[in-house]
Amino acid sequence: MAEPYIVKRVKSGIPGFDELIEGGFPENTTVLVTGGTGTGKTTFAAQFIYKGAEEYGEPGVFVTLEERAKDLRREMRSFGWDFKKYEEQGLIAIVDGVSSSVGLPSEERFALEDKFNIDHFLRYVYRVVKNINAKRLVIDSIPSIAFRLKEEKEIREVLLKLNTILLEMGVTTILTTEAPDPTAGRISRYGIEEYIARGVVILDLQEKNIELKRYLLIRKMRETKHSMRKYPFEITNHGIVVYPSGEIY
Repeated sequence: MAEPYIVKRVKSGIPGFDELIEGGFPENTTVLVTGGTGTGKTTFAAQFIYKGAEEYGEPGVFVTLEERAKDLRREMRSFGWDFKKYEEQGLIAIVDGVSSSVGLPSEERFALEDKFNIDHFLRYVYRVVKNINAKRLVIDSIPSIAFRLKEEKEIREVLLKLNTILLEMGVTTILTTEAPDPTAGRISRYGIEEYIARGVVILDLQEKNIELKRYLLIRKMRETKHSMRKYPFEITNHGIVVYPSGEIY
């Protein structure tokens, strides 16, 4: 009799979310977190890295291409998350991908080179992952990679290459991107991101009683039984909390 297939899971660190995906993300998978502006994508990704270090002792790398590392640290302090503490312990590495793009020298230990080159980028991220023996990785965001390319249409080839490298790294990865119009089925900026990812989580805002409310939808998650309904969530003083029991508003 064949042994039952057991999927190893990686805890998200987001209260209420793992209940929706059989206990966590499948290990070594790539998950796309997508949504419009202000839906909580960076917070979701940062919580995954921070709680991985704080609660599970799992090293993580956060590649920030949208804001400076020091700004990210400062913003996350509002949730009581002290990234610097775990950086000093070797459990978190933040890769500064912003300073070089605007021609400023970086004061960070890990920083991308002046000229953006996708092969150098992937090799550098690979080295940082191996340097701290990371189990978790975040790249925030895919549009920021595309903006650095000579032509945005190159993003398709870049994403396919990125996907191959991520599988080689053996890390559980969150990629963030923008969703132009989730209600109309446009859940990613370039229309390819959702195909290279093994999981897709959509963060959305919907109007209810003349007020915008936050909702989360798991569009797909390989090796996982999950509902296709929308779940409410909040961004609290301690980060994101998902309410799997349903409507709370």
